[in-house]
Amino acid sequence: MKLIGFFNRDGGTFRTTDMAVYEQRAEQVFREAGHDFEGIVIAGRDIVPAMQRAARRDDIDGIVAGGGDGTISAAASVAWRNGIALGVIPAGTMNLFARSLRLPLDIWNVLDVLAYGDVEHVDIGSANGRPFIHQFSAGMHARMVRYRNNFTYRSRIGKMSASMRAAFGVVFNPPEFDVEFCADEIRERRHVSAISVSNNPFGQNTLFYADDLTTGTLGFYTAKPMKPLGVARLAVDMLRGRFRENADLKVMHTQMLDLHFPKMSPKANCVMDGELSPLAQDVSLRAHPGELKVMVRQGTARRLAREAESEAV
Repeated sequence: MKLIGFFNRDGGTFRTTDMAVYEQRAEQVFREAGHDFEGIVIAGRDIVPAMQRAARRDDIDGIVAGGGDGTISAAASVAWRNGIALGVIPAGTMNLFARSLRLPLDIWNVLDVLAYGDVEHVDIGSANGRPFIHQFSAGMHARMVRYRNNFTYRSRIGKMSASMRAAFGVVFNPPEFDVEFCADEIRERRHVSAISVSNNPFGQNTLFYADDLTTGTLGFYTAKPMKPLGVARLAVDMLRGRFRENADLKVMHTQMLDLHFPKMSPKANCVMDGELSPLAQDVSLRAHPGELKVMVRQGTARRLAREAESEAV
């Protein structure tokens, strides 16, 4: 394959990495595996335009993106829109998409896995046409991200600390709002504190990422209006990986979902793959089964199929 690697030097782990050495190692690994590979170390503000320009080239088979979840989400959008493959180097804080793909979280080990791996097709979601690989959310999560963005942090630990402080702020000030939705043939209006729509249902883990990216469905989660004690109880259930057992949470799976916010504040926000954005009054969410090509460990698809068969039995 002819590949170009984009390494966000401002992202997470890369901030403390000798990027010249890393770029040289990446070129060596991919070329030894038979690929035509060029690596580029680039600032975060420049990485998306650079990936977009590369993806429009006729001779490119894929891009390899290194950075945090924001960088990987942007790279997935570029790869999806241009029909090329995506390789993920997890250099961020949570690395949720890499976890879903069962990739090593070590930035050095993952090079060999991608270079000698397979290209598989996985699902991607969209909200009003904008793609997402992890989730769209509104309510408590959006408020937490807004609070967190008011803090200053320059490291992974600093970001985690800011997230904890922001979470405590939401516990004592949870939002409430109305949402009307249509999922398949179900139409309903709910008064809620939180909405989350995931690219494939969340797995049984405490970080809230999908264990399987090939179900062709969206996970749809709503939380009833909550007081501080209820928010704290939900947080505990989430940390235990048992959020589905929470009485205030409702779960659905659907291929398409339309949301309408009848009494929306003009300052309301949503979060898409960790990025805070203005919330539209009407949001159309869709699953796009098998439309994203990704580079994974060799044999991943067969291993996941065996796991699915074991769970079914």
